[in-house]
Amino acid sequence: MDKKNTLIGTLLMVAAIVTLFYSQKNSRQPPSPREVRREVAEQSAAAPTPAAVAIAENTQAFTTAQADHSGAQVSTLENAYIQVRFTDYGGAVRDIALKKYPASLGDPSPFIFNELHADPILGFVGIPGLDRSTRFERLGGDPSQVAYRAVLDGRIEVTRRYSIAPDSSDTNDPYRIRAETTFRNLSDHPTPSVRFALSVGTAAPTNALDNGQELTTGLSTGTNQTFILRSSLQGGSFLGFGAREPKPLIASEGPIVWATVKDRFFASILTPDEPGVQLVTRRVKLFSALRDEDPLAYGVTATAEFELKSLAPHASEVLGSVLYVGPKEYHRLSNADVFKHDEDRIMEYGWLRLPAAILLTLMTWTHGWTANWGVAILLTTLSLKFAFLPLTLSASRSAKRMQKIQPELKEIREKFKDNPQKQQSATMELFKRAKVNPMGGCIPILITIPFFFGFYRMLRSAAELRFAPFLWAKDLTAPDTILSVGHGTLPFIGTLDINILPVLLCATVFMQMRITPQPMVDNAQARMMKFMPFLFMIFCYSYSCALSLYSTVNGLFTIGQQVIINRMKDVDVAADAGSAKSGSGKGFPGKAIKNVTPKKRV
Repeated sequence: MDKKNTLIGTLLMVAAIVTLFYSQKNSRQPPSPREVRREVAEQSAAAPTPAAVAIAENTQAFTTAQADHSGAQVSTLENAYIQVRFTDYGGAVRDIALKKYPASLGDPSPFIFNELHADPILGFVGIPGLDRSTRFERLGGDPSQVAYRAVLDGRIEVTRRYSIAPDSSDTNDPYRIRAETTFRNLSDHPTPSVRFALSVGTAAPTNALDNGQELTTGLSTGTNQTFILRSSLQGGSFLGFGAREPKPLIASEGPIVWATVKDRFFASILTPDEPGVQLVTRRVKLFSALRDEDPLAYGVTATAEFELKSLAPHASEVLGSVLYVGPKEYHRLSNADVFKHDEDRIMEYGWLRLPAAILLTLMTWTHGWTANWGVAILLTTLSLKFAFLPLTLSASRSAKRMQKIQPELKEIREKFKDNPQKQQSATMELFKRAKVNPMGGCIPILITIPFFFGFYRMLRSAAELRFAPFLWAKDLTAPDTILSVGHGTLPFIGTLDINILPVLLCATVFMQMRITPQPMVDNAQARMMKFMPFLFMIFCYSYSCALSLYSTVNGLFTIGQQVIINRMKDVDVAADAGSAKSGSGKGFPGKAIKNVTPKKRV
């Protein structure tokens, strides 16, 4: 058994190392903002006709990005936070520049959501005569709003009006856009009811770390939320198993209280006045120069479908909605005075929502007076450890007591190996005399787990940490690489990035395991546990260094705590041992607890 467990541990270690090398070899940055702009220009120069696009999309499992018409007239609305650019082709939102967020590290130009896209946001999709190839008439307006008009089939007038929120308001948010589309029947006959779709936007990879893992669409029915990963559409297999064909689309039934398209840090959220009926998710190939097999070539897009009721002669119907395009900031989206439909659930904290929200609020408050997100993570981690110190001390003392009675437990198992009932009775009597609760080391830890996992989950997608520096790390949402070796020339891996915090995490976990009592671990399990520090390091090596920072600080505090606990004398156990030595010694259950020095763990 020992050899078998050791072999399994070795294989797991080799697999982890191979995974690390493979990710290093295949990790590369997506096209830069300059390359994105060049791609937009190339798409504009070679824009296919709508018919050609429809034919192409019917023969492949993804949609292709399309540039705006070269003659499109662009109108702009802006405040201190966003610049919204509208196109008269489709009468919709071409893209949104987020002024407070740079496109890339060292590039002062703003990040642009929907820069490469399948359709303009809020553009009609799949309706000939109203889609992105239809040129709307720009109506007169004022600096606070934009309006467009078109007529479908000479019978239905479609008027679209947009306005954005001011820089500050108690009842609004500067990242929100109000949109109203009015359908008016110009004829003397009623129109049939129709279903139409509006684009929610297109999300693209923002860095080489996600490879599309964070590209998601989703909807809320008011009571439940459904999220669709881009990977759900791309097909393929894992190590040759479970192969599946790519899907052209995934349809999710409503009602749609809100719909979203998001990447790791930013999202568009469409909240209609009246619920929609269905959300359709598709992959979008954004970069024509990249191979079809390359994950970085793709984004994800979604359309929300609505029902337009029959219009009486000369009657009209208004479809109103609010579009949010901005950062995934919990404190912003959880403002119930502005967002009234739990839009903060796009964060996907799930059952960790409460602890993640508490810790994110604490971290944001700490950053307010430290002015450094790395320091805020460090102090929040320490605050969490101090808050749960009584529980962790209780668990550690229980583990220490359990370790001291291991020789007695072993003797009980040997003496009553053929009588399970007497073995259980003797074991429980020993636990009672030693004041050991078998669950005493587990229950306190179980209470703390949601908070630590919530902190871990929150750090992965916190827009506040994007490009935030700390010590040698230039970006807390990326690995803290200080040196790259090989530059594509190393055998098998090409380039090896040297990251410091994951290595410190490995050393911290190793030291923590060395000094923490392991009362129920046999030799085979001990050998397996030796691999754990390396697995932790490999798991965190290519992820956000904020995770490694949090885990390292957490581990260092635990080491100091355990050193103090190991030096403390357990008065209760010592007193029980002394009284047992002077006892009658009748039968095994009343036998004295031996004063055994714990063996050094292997």
